[in-house]
Amino acid sequence: MARSEMRVFGRESWRGLGAYFRSLVHDSARLDALTVARHQSFIASRLLGGLLALCVFPISLVVGGKPSILGAFAFLWLLTPIAIAVFLSRTGRFGAAHLISAANLAGLITYCSWLTGGLGSGLIPWMVVVPLEAALATDRRIVLWSAGAAGLGLAILAALGLLGLVPDAHGLPLPPQEFALVGAATATAYAAGLAVMVQMVHAGSESDVRAGEERYRLLAENATDMITRHDDKGRVVFASLAAQQLLGESVQKVLGDGLFERVHVADRPAYLTALSRCQANNEAMAVEFRVRRAGGAEPARYTWVEMRCRPMRPADGAKLDQPGIVAVTRDISDRKAQEAELLRARDEAESASRAKTQFLASMSHELRTPLNAVIGFSEILNRELFGALGEARYRDYARLIHESGEHLLNVVNDILDMSKIEAGKFKIVKEPFNVASLVTSCCDIMRHTAEQKSLTLKVDIAPGIPELPADKRACKQMLLNVIANAIKFTEPGGWVRVSARVEKGNVVLAVADNGIGIADADLAKLGNPFVQANSSYNRSHEGAGLGLSVVKGLARLHGGSLELKSRLGEGTTASIVLPLDTSLESVEAPLHAPAVSAA
Repeated sequence: MARSEMRVFGRESWRGLGAYFRSLVHDSARLDALTVARHQSFIASRLLGGLLALCVFPISLVVGGKPSILGAFAFLWLLTPIAIAVFLSRTGRFGAAHLISAANLAGLITYCSWLTGGLGSGLIPWMVVVPLEAALATDRRIVLWSAGAAGLGLAILAALGLLGLVPDAHGLPLPPQEFALVGAATATAYAAGLAVMVQMVHAGSESDVRAGEERYRLLAENATDMITRHDDKGRVVFASLAAQQLLGESVQKVLGDGLFERVHVADRPAYLTALSRCQANNEAMAVEFRVRRAGGAEPARYTWVEMRCRPMRPADGAKLDQPGIVAVTRDISDRKAQEAELLRARDEAESASRAKTQFLASMSHELRTPLNAVIGFSEILNRELFGALGEARYRDYARLIHESGEHLLNVVNDILDMSKIEAGKFKIVKEPFNVASLVTSCCDIMRHTAEQKSLTLKVDIAPGIPELPADKRACKQMLLNVIANAIKFTEPGGWVRVSARVEKGNVVLAVADNGIGIADADLAKLGNPFVQANSSYNRSHEGAGLGLSVVKGLARLHGGSLELKSRLGEGTTASIVLPLDTSLESVEAPLHAPAVSAA
């Protein structure tokens, strides 16, 4: 029981010590398990070596007595590996730490060999350890520098021997032969330990490589997208098992030119172009093409796929034996079907919109001709230009016919304007004109209508408004429509205020009233054709809901906008915002094309 407890205690202590040394590894080295292991072993060996020297020092004092100055300096030198371990832990510079350690070890062996007999010292075999220890850095340059440091130490000892500057080795704790044997034995044991460490690092590297290969193999075999590797000529040298699901063929039939042969003939240039550009420009490419998919008993059919390829890039410090391309290919037939459905729906919507516009334009023209006759003849009857009608009710009927005809003609004109705007055929000609005179003229036209409803029409024109480069006829139509709306939806005894001002480089024509107002739910819908705030058949105000849509369309043709602010029961403010910096040229409404986004 006691032995098992000791084993458990030993394992836990070893794990705790390993965790402590692992915590000393610099953050920059924690991205790779193998790098962490190398840093950890380097730090642990240097710290333990320095601590061992500290433990031996009291024993040396008891056995040998007070050391000489040269001996004390050698002992202090034995503590320098602790500083090197601290350097690596703080900086993470593994190669620099190995170079410093090799130079330090070569210097220490040279110094101790000089104290114990020069080239005849039993510590000379330790020089072999210097390049062996540097081999743990897995860097050929560090090994060569370490071998050079060891050779330099031997050359220094040889030169000191020739000059007779080597002290007598009379203070050795053992006879010369035994001391040489101990030196060779300890050097051999240390070299054996280094060999075991190299083997452990190598085994760890192989284990990590195998684990990485296994992870990538599992990823490639279980991915639903087909993963392929291509050589510099575009031929497939590797294909994942997903090729069988995507193409209905075994992996072997996809290798070489197998994939190319299954690409649709019309799409082969795009396929080859993507691979060649990826290889030549060293950048990722994407291409869509059709591939033939075997269907077993069913005939083969073509499926849309998307291939994203990128050049193979080696890991840091590694080199590729052969250049190549890695590609990921996935089935996009569902997405293509959705895109085709969206395109079909868009074409149908555009066709329906064109048919509606043409129908409205044709019907409007057909209605306008007889309406002009109705309005003209009813006006003649109302004025009794060719004689008295006799009965007073005839005049009332003629007046009602005339008013209804004018209302219907206005609706027809609005439909014509709206259809032209939607079809992109409404042409405006911009020329500078006086804004104040336009506002005054529109108010004079609508004043009689306002007075008939017992409304007060106010005019507020800011001084210094520059001339506005716009289509004067269209601007007059917009302002008249907005004023007419304000009068129509304001109860008797109310007021309508028309104002003009310059604001942030725009001319703002605002029409405010204290009428019935608009609910927030209806405010966002206004400006669309045939939409009114109250769209029920029993509404109390006449109109087809085209006035504001025409105003909105004409304002957009000028690069401006129509802004509406209202509160139910308090009134409405409609602002026509027109820019001052537009060019003086003819502008046509752009054709409306709905935006379609791919699935």
